[in-house]
Amino acid sequence: MFSIIQAAGWPIWPLVACSILALALVIERFSSLKTRKVAPQKLIDEAITVSRSAIPSPDVVAQLEQNSLLGEVLASGFRALNVNPRLSEDDLRSTLEGAGRQAAHKLERYLAALATIASAAPLLGLLGTVIGMIEIFGSQAGGGAVGSATGGNPAQLAQGISIALYNTAFGLIVAIPSLIFWRYFRARVDGHLLTMELASERFVRHLNTLRK
Repeated sequence: MFSIIQAAGWPIWPLVACSILALALVIERFSSLKTRKVAPQKLIDEAITVSRSAIPSPDVVAQLEQNSLLGEVLASGFRALNVNPRLSEDDLRSTLEGAGRQAAHKLERYLAALATIASAAPLLGLLGTVIGMIEIFGSQAGGGAVGSATGGNPAQLAQGISIALYNTAFGLIVAIPSLIFWRYFRARVDGHLLTMELASERFVRHLNTLRK
């Protein structure tokens, strides 16, 4: 592997950095977008159950907030009613919507960086290709015989070809998985957001029964 990097020349190092960063982002997103960390299936039912007759204690609300991102949204509704039991339905919805926007921002974290890598990697590979072509033309000019491969420097010619081909291939190797994972995470985020939106709407209707 190191011999390939050496043959590809210095233009491949930005691609190596992009590949390492992309791998780190993919691992981080796989960990952060797990269902149990975002919107556990039975959380909304449990939150409604513990607040059938009254708003839970601050300790219970704190535990709910630490449970998941959906827990943070639901806890914001409890806290809003604790502060003002006569809070209007519109204000209650606004509170949950604000907490939902913060949760959405956390869900979409680093996705833009992964999309940027997917877009930039082919361009970095193209840059390496262009530099390799420059090496090739330089080897031809150095031999004094324009347009003849035999008149150039064979070592420099081989180096230019290596730079051009390896960087093109490595750019695609980095870009294609990054794009696939970006689309996968984008779909997961959209699914989580839909789940949280439906849960929040159900929770608002429940909180309306607790308002005094």
